[in-house]
This record gives sequence, C-alpha cells and structure tokens, in this order.
Amino acid sequence: MVKKIKGNIDNQWSRSVGESAHLVWLAGLGAFAKLGEEGGKLFETLVKEGEKIEKRTRETAENTLAVAEKKASEVQGKAADAWDDVEQLFEDRLARVLGRLGVPDHGDLAELNRRVEALQEHIDELRRVRESQS
Repeated sequence: MVKKIKGNIDNQWSRSVGESAHLVWLAGLGAFAKLGEEGGKLFETLVKEGEKIEKRTRETAENTLAVAEKKASEVQGKAADAWDDVEQLFEDRLARVLGRLGVPDHGDLAELNRRVEALQEHIDELRRVRESQS
C-alpha cells in the first residue's frame, strides 16, 4: 500500500514538474514573440533613455571639472602669492643680516662705483694737464 501511495505521489510530482516546464516554455515563446513585435520600439526607447542619461552625465562631469579647474587655479594663485611673500621675507632678512656684518648692499656698491668713476675722470684730467705742461 505504501508503494501505491508513493507511486501516485511520484506521478503527480512528475506531472506537476512537466506542466511547470511547459508553462515556462510557453512564457519564453510569448516573450520571444512580444520581443519580435515590440523589440524595435523597446530598443529605440532604451537608446533614447541612454542618450538622456549620457547627456546628464556629461554635463555633470563638465561642471565638476570646471569647478575643480577653478579651485586649482585659485590654489595655484594663492601658492604663488605665498611663495612671493616667503621670498621677499627671506630677501629682507638676508639683507639685514648682511648689513649687520658690514657687507655692502647694492646702493653701497653703486655709490662706490660712482666715486671710482669720478676719481678716474680726475686722474685722466690730471694726466692731460701734466702732458700739456711737458
């Protein structure tokens, strides 16, 4: 008796699986037919949606890039200004230290050069006078 019940259950299960497989097969055929009928429309719709998304993505990327470039330019300008300030500070401090050590600065050298040229002119004048007396 157990074998008879088991055989009925196996038969019912087998039939149920077969019917389910057949239904899946029919659904697949239906989907394939629907795709054949409306596939072109669906493809065009998907392409249009893709174009919209691509456009929005490009705009967002371009805007983000523009903001990043602007910030990079601002940071670069600030860095250059800061470097100029540091350079000027260094030059000022170096000039003070050299002045304390008695090292002549540009103005001192220019004055010394002017005085040497004046002395050279005076020497040349004295030579001309001496040569004219001889």
